[in-house]
Amino acid sequence: MPVNPTELISPICAFQDNYIWMIKNPADKSAFVVDPGDAVPVFETLNNQGLTLTGILVTHHHYDHTGGISELLAAYPVPVYGPKASSFKLIDHRLSEGDLVQVYGFDFTVMELPGHTLDHIAYFSHNTKPPVLFCGDTLFVSGCGRVFEGTFEQMHHSLMKLSKLPPATLVYCAHEYTLANLDFAKIVDGTNTDLKDFLSTTQQIRKKHAPTVPSSIEMELAINPFLRTDKASIKKAAEDHANKKLSSPVAVFNVIRSWKDSF
Repeated sequence: MPVNPTELISPICAFQDNYIWMIKNPADKSAFVVDPGDAVPVFETLNNQGLTLTGILVTHHHYDHTGGISELLAAYPVPVYGPKASSFKLIDHRLSEGDLVQVYGFDFTVMELPGHTLDHIAYFSHNTKPPVLFCGDTLFVSGCGRVFEGTFEQMHHSLMKLSKLPPATLVYCAHEYTLANLDFAKIVDGTNTDLKDFLSTTQQIRKKHAPTVPSSIEMELAINPFLRTDKASIKKAAEDHANKKLSSPVAVFNVIRSWKDSF
């Protein structure tokens, strides 16, 4: 029987809007965590659920994704998987495009996704139903990460790479940015009925202080302007904002990502 990811993956809330994702193995009461920027809520969750930490997955070097690792390792000397190119020194299993990481019943393939940072990777499990993606700060619900170290072209390429994953893939991003992202998306893609419906649903979810994550690749293709830069409506909005004609989806992405930075 394939692994059911929704039964094994749960969020640990950190800081104001980070999600540290935990993958549980009920058989032996062990767990992996993804991007533990803060050790305290991880320790609390492990203790409350009687779990033992057995590994850490890292998507990129930013402190809000790695800041808790040193403290966790002091209590649990476990393997730390992360990008080969990362400056973060506590990674002892360095990964490149296509590498495989097995975590309980998940077979994660590594995807290199430069843009937000140059070392950014994601973990995609193709053998679960539905498939699972831990994408860090590359893809958000109806948004994407800022371009800090890479280029707009790199970020656009990384997003297009993710857009080609199976539509049912569950997208576990690392921040609760959804309502703010939707506020921008409805300006860029105001006639999108899928977006309007999703906004209404999301507002009800957040009133209960529940996570809006995971999303899915199918949903992101319907509502995320950064995955829809080839659509006429997005192109027109970008051209109107830039007051010039744009020749390619990359040029459209450049405009709307810069627009979002100052939104």
